Amino acid sequence: MPAPERIPTGSVSTADALTLLTEGELTVLGQVREASNAVLYCTVSLDGAEGHCVWKPVAGERPLWDFPDGTLAQREVAAYELSEATGWGLVPPTVLREGPYGQGMAQLWVEADPAAELLALVDGPEPGDGWKAVGLAEVGEGRTALLVHADDPRLRRLAVLDAVINNGDRKGGHLLPTADGTLYAIDHGVTFNTDDKLRTLLWGWAGEPLTGEATEALTAMTGVLAEGAPLTTRLAQLLTAAEITALRARVAALLRSGTHPEPSGEWPAIPWPPV
Repeated sequence: MPAPERIPTGSVSTADALTLLTEGELTVLGQVREASNAVLYCTVSLDGAEGHCVWKPVAGERPLWDFPDGTLAQREVAAYELSEATGWGLVPPTVLREGPYGQGMAQLWVEADPAAELLALVDGPEPGDGWKAVGLAEVGEGRTALLVHADDPRLRRLAVLDAVINNGDRKGGHLLPTADGTLYAIDHGVTFNTDDKLRTLLWGWAGEPLTGEATEALTAMTGVLAEGAPLTTRLAQLLTAAEITALRARVAALLRSGTHPEPSGEWPAIPWPPV
C-alpha cells in the first residue's frame, strides 16, 4: 500500500482542506500539554492524501462560568466562519465533526515561522518605527520594558476581527505567521460573549480610525449577518440567538464609531499570561 501524500500547510485550497478535515480519518499522534483544555495533534487522511490538524474534543473542555451556553469547539468554528466572511483568511480551516472522544473541532495545523517577529520588549518610552505600543511589562528585578507589537496590516485586520468576535483571550502565542507571509490566528474558544470581554495584545491602534478595507469588510458583514442569510443560518447552529444579536451590535458599533475600540477600564485589557 503506497504511503499517503503529505499536504503541506498552504498548498491546499480552502475547499479541499475543509473536505479533508470533515471527511478524513483522524489518528491521534500526541497531546499539546501546555493547553488548558484537551488539544490533540492528529493526522487526517482521505483518498490517499494526508495532512495534520489540531483536534479539540468537547469532552476535554473545562466548563466556564461566564460561557454557560454552547462549547469552545462551536465558538472556534464560528470564529472561522466570521474570518471567512471578512475575506481576510485569518483563521485556519476549521470544522465541527465527530472524531476521537466524540464531537469536537478539527483545525488545519499551521507551522509558524520562528524567524517572524510580531511582538517585542523595548527599553524607553517610545515603540520605535514600525511598532505600536501595548503597555509596560515587568521583566524581572524590578525592571519594566515597553511591550510592543508590529505595525503590521495583517495584525490590524486581526484586531478588527477580534473586536467583532469579542475575543477574550488574544495572546501572543495565538499568532502564527508563516514563511510565505500569511498570518493565521488560533484559539478562539473564548469569544462571542454577549458582554464586552475584549482582552488582547493588539491595542496599538486603539482609538485610531479604521482603515478603508476594514470599513468595507464590516459593511459587507452587516449584509451576511442579516436574518435568513446563509451565514446567519450557519451561526445559529453554533451560537445562541442572544450571541448573534450581540455580534450584529458590535459590527454596527464599530461602523458608527469608525475607530478601533479602546480598553473599557473595567477589567484587565491584556490577557494573562500575555504570550
